[in-house]
Amino acid sequence: MRFRSYDALKTFDAVARNLSMTKAADEVHQSKGSISYQVGKLEAELGFRLFERVHAKLELTEEGRRLWHVSQTALSQIDREIEDLRGSASGAVTVGALTYFSSRWLSPRLTRFFEANPGISLRIEPISSMDMLKSVRVDMAVLWGIGGWKGHKSELLLSLPAVPTANRAVAEQVRQLGLAEAVRQLPLLGDSSGDAGWKAWHAAAGLPYAPSRSSLTIPDSNSRVQAVVDGQGIALWDDLVAPEFGDGTLVRLSDIRVENAGYFVVFTDRQMSQGAEAFLDWLRAENDRGDMGRPRTLRV
Repeated sequence: MRFRSYDALKTFDAVARNLSMTKAADEVHQSKGSISYQVGKLEAELGFRLFERVHAKLELTEEGRRLWHVSQTALSQIDREIEDLRGSASGAVTVGALTYFSSRWLSPRLTRFFEANPGISLRIEPISSMDMLKSVRVDMAVLWGIGGWKGHKSELLLSLPAVPTANRAVAEQVRQLGLAEAVRQLPLLGDSSGDAGWKAWHAAAGLPYAPSRSSLTIPDSNSRVQAVVDGQGIALWDDLVAPEFGDGTLVRLSDIRVENAGYFVVFTDRQMSQGAEAFLDWLRAENDRGDMGRPRTLRV
């Protein structure tokens, strides 16, 4: 029999989160009796119980837990889609970006964008990899890498060669082991390119790419900077961590660089709105300003 009570799933979600009919009723501004009736009706249609009382406490049954998990995912996706559609209808521009790029390069410059484009609303969506573009609806994304993302057009925005970095303690280990042995033994932290950046660096260094089985994956780029500061391994970073290089918190381990690395604007299959085009033009112009003494970059 086809399920029909989709409207009751919101009520079910409220009860499952609170594990209390009373608290759920307060949350959705209904009576406790109404909530109890809706849950009972939902259970009758489903043909199985969602909750049981254990020592006077409401708990989810195994069936209830499974349904709550899948309904949470579906309801969250619907909420995100509605927000995206509202944003599209209002002319808002949604840009996916690494948290590291957002905080170190984009955020200090955004005032100029709003001064030049007072009628455009902007939403920065944190992303950490190309895979996230499948689930996050954005007009464009800014990712670190060496280019060549299959299935997506991209444009080099900011050319910044990357070098292996570590904190002082790990840098001393590297000195004792030797660089070639260190990048084989010590954890190499990945980035938004997966391991493409590290493979490119090994090729530039003339070394085989054979990293240690011990690894640490930290999708969020700002958290990954902190992980290197805390001595969790070696990562490829660029001049956006100049403050950490300057005060000695981070150390460059080699002069060998991934020369073709940088921050790319990655395009999606969404049609670019006027607001998105304006933001893209602004990104290009900001890079061409040459702030912090950086040369202009090439387009690809």
